[in-house]
Amino acid sequence: MNNNHKATIVVLIPCLNEEITIGKVIQDFHIAIPEAKIIIFDNNSTDCTAAIAEKSGAEVIPELRPGKGNVVASMFRKVDADYYVIVDGDDTYSAEHVRQLLEPVMKGHADMTVAVRLTEYTTASFRPLHVFGNNLVRRLVNWIFDSNLSDIMSGYRAYSRELVQSIPILSSGFEVETEMTIRILDYGFRIEEVPLPYRERPEGSVSKLRTFHDGFRVLSEIARIAKAYKPFTFFGGIGLAFVLAGGISGIWVILDYLEDEYVNKVPTAILSTGLMLLGFGSMGIGILLNTISYRFRENMRLLHKNIRSR
Repeated sequence: MNNNHKATIVVLIPCLNEEITIGKVIQDFHIAIPEAKIIIFDNNSTDCTAAIAEKSGAEVIPELRPGKGNVVASMFRKVDADYYVIVDGDDTYSAEHVRQLLEPVMKGHADMTVAVRLTEYTTASFRPLHVFGNNLVRRLVNWIFDSNLSDIMSGYRAYSRELVQSIPILSSGFEVETEMTIRILDYGFRIEEVPLPYRERPEGSVSKLRTFHDGFRVLSEIARIAKAYKPFTFFGGIGLAFVLAGGISGIWVILDYLEDEYVNKVPTAILSTGLMLLGFGSMGIGILLNTISYRFRENMRLLHKNIRSR
């Protein structure tokens, strides 16, 4: 970056009916990082969120397509800056730690930093079922993508310009954080985690997260992206399950033949053979798609390397 160029920082806040908290959140960030521009993306709020945000000194941009993923995609498309901070508007994240979150990105040590919530929280701010869901998603992502992340779904993050311009956002809902994390891991960008406190929502403020509905969407997103970016893991796992099922059902056919020298369980033999063929076929598809995926990732990383060297 040119030494004469003053780095621009934006704080982007997705909001849906956050009139109780949004004024305080904006004020806290004005105090914590006064040089940053604060922009609220209002996702069809029916309360006074937009009016309070404007009165508090923030720019308000409406996003009519419902869902946090659509809001984040709009943020990345409409806002140009050197460094981006995205934070939820519910006052559960601390503005006073924003420079701590930005520091690794601004120093070039990371492309994205994530505020890790699972180290300091109360049961009121993080319900046990949500802790279980977060840990399940984290373990799945770490296993599939060979990473060691602590919090996959945190809504408080900082990004570099290069990353924002390189990552496509395809999901529409709360699974967007999971999608971005997986894409960033696969594209070879650097992630650094920053443990920060996570507090409960103020009284009267209601979470928009639907535990089971959004949890299912997150798991579906992991499966979809794993299929696209880790096809051998995805199809190989399915293939292995079919092969094992075929092998187990085939044991009875083999035992029957050894006893009578005749296959009495013909339907079972056909089922076993079919499952084995499906299994090996799925593994073959996984190998083929994995080769294509590897070439794609190789090209993407070369592209990012060329961008960094400019």
